[in-house]
Amino acid sequence: MFEGFTEERRAGDGVTLRLRRGGEGPPLLLLHGNPQTHMMWNRVAPELAKRFTVICPDLRGYGFSDKPSPSADHAAYAKRAMAADMLALMRGLGFPEFQVVAHDRGARVAHRLALDAPQAVQRLCVMDIVPTLHHFETADMDFALGYHHWFFLAQPHPKPERMILRDVEDWFASHTSRGQQDVFAPEARADYIAALHQPGTVMGICEDYRAAITIDLEHDRASRAAGQKVECPLLALWGAKGKIEVWYDALSVWQDYARGPVSGHSVNSGHYLAEEAPVDVLAALEGFLAR
Repeated sequence: MFEGFTEERRAGDGVTLRLRRGGEGPPLLLLHGNPQTHMMWNRVAPELAKRFTVICPDLRGYGFSDKPSPSADHAAYAKRAMAADMLALMRGLGFPEFQVVAHDRGARVAHRLALDAPQAVQRLCVMDIVPTLHHFETADMDFALGYHHWFFLAQPHPKPERMILRDVEDWFASHTSRGQQDVFAPEARADYIAALHQPGTVMGICEDYRAAITIDLEHDRASRAAGQKVECPLLALWGAKGKIEVWYDALSVWQDYARGPVSGHSVNSGHYLAEEAPVDVLAALEGFLAR
């Protein structure tokens, strides 16, 4: 896995991040989702590294990156704080401008990064999300039942943490099943489980979701009021077997949040596109990313 990549620890914005880096060419940042680590890119990163310098970090609160303490305002886990990590990381590596491919929670970080640092993000691919603000402003019973974990994980600290930590591996299996067989490579799955056993990881995940219902919405509404939209070309991919396909006209939604060109389509997968359908993901990125 990740042949030719180095495993490193690098500075974010006041935290230290674990990452893998490999390849040569234009810089490309890959951001993972919940409850995973950068290892979710194991089936696509080596191919991308043939054309790009690929940087795959663990988000703060996840994996083997630092996990700030919880706070009443959840500011340490705001997508703005996570995005600031990525900007600091890439600048520290000598990349003031870069492209981003991101999945799930990482895609929400990438969306905020594109709003807060439009001069840095050259192209943006988001996988299996629509903007957080749209999710909450259009939420109905189907959303509440289908994404029930959003509301469970956002409960006050430390209630969900205590429940999850009673059997973290059982929670992981239940949380990631989503109607399909285990789609994770054994090495990747082992990394996800090992990370969940690290002190603070489950807390970090919950704080991420608490931020989503509080400070992130404040930032998103302020951005909308200021007329901020994604300026760079945006590619939206989503799983044809997942909920985005059922609940939303994803391209139309993203067009409302973007000023630059928006393209995209579904992929024959469930939620975990890069692990379930890496060939399709790579084909989509081939036609989108600039060399």
